[in-house]
Amino acid sequence: MADILTTVVGSYPIPAWLVAAPSRQALVDATRVVLATQEQAGIDVVCDGEISRFDINHPETNGMIEYFTRPMSGIRSDATFDELTAYRRDAGMRFRARPPGVVDGPIGHGSLDLPGACAQARALTAKTFKFTLTGPHMLAKTLLDKHYGDPAKVARAIAEVLAEQVAQVDADVIQVDEANLPGHPEEARWAAEAINIVLSAVKTTPAVHLCFGNYGGQSVQQGTWAHLMTYLNSLKADHIVMECARRPPEELSVFKDLRPDIGFGLGVVDIKDNQIEAAETIARRIERADRVLGPGRVRYIHPDCGFWMLPRSVADGKIRALVEGRDLYEGRAREAA
Repeated sequence: MADILTTVVGSYPIPAWLVAAPSRQALVDATRVVLATQEQAGIDVVCDGEISRFDINHPETNGMIEYFTRPMSGIRSDATFDELTAYRRDAGMRFRARPPGVVDGPIGHGSLDLPGACAQARALTAKTFKFTLTGPHMLAKTLLDKHYGDPAKVARAIAEVLAEQVAQVDADVIQVDEANLPGHPEEARWAAEAINIVLSAVKTTPAVHLCFGNYGGQSVQQGTWAHLMTYLNSLKADHIVMECARRPPEELSVFKDLRPDIGFGLGVVDIKDNQIEAAETIARRIERADRVLGPGRVRYIHPDCGFWMLPRSVADGKIRALVEGRDLYEGRAREAA
């Protein structure tokens, strides 16, 4: 039986002292703390907690959007009143009060530097390291476009920028996150074309995370994984990292149709609940997935999404439970074998 690896999705709670006195050194120190917390818990594939993306002016998205779009050329950060009014008429953007930017020219790198951001965090750990970035579909959907006239073209332009960046990112795993697509499966074709541009540029291990959103501890998108199976099977990814703990249990069976060469990442920790799961709960969730999908199909277990909405003590407890639950399950499975 192949070992199941534990990992996190990306974001981690921002230390209060960083919020109170942000500085470049404080960002480095906070990243060091987040990595050490994961290492001590026994997480196999660690992440920097996306701490470098912290922006006190945009806590509602934890830097998931503005961090990428603001430095890019062709995207203006300031929106006029008429542009804000137009943006707010879009029902799909009701979780945001204003756009992160307005596209008014060809999109380029600008001053975006993902390889530099990764290198700073990579130097702080000897563990297998994951670097995450927001996908082109979500970035395109949140922007107000006044140049391309087609969200698919915006996504492709962004994807080409991200692809050139990730080609130089030194991380063991590079994970692209899409949190808007699950609510808009009708956009899956062009979303897949865009994300595959990025995934194809990854020189190490490419991964994709999908979820139904996490704003204020609430799901933002409505839908089912069944509507995205064609999209998932088209991905040029080594593995996928999926929200499952919060989803209906019967939905898990749709992943029987996932391409066998794509590793399955099973969400076993509910990040929209402050209760820390027991190790036995984690083990049962893995055991059920093995029954439904077949032994050895689950390659990773992880939280459903990032931890940034939770208190640090809760996030710390949940990653300890993640490792303890995996160890409990694998011990039982080996005894049964």
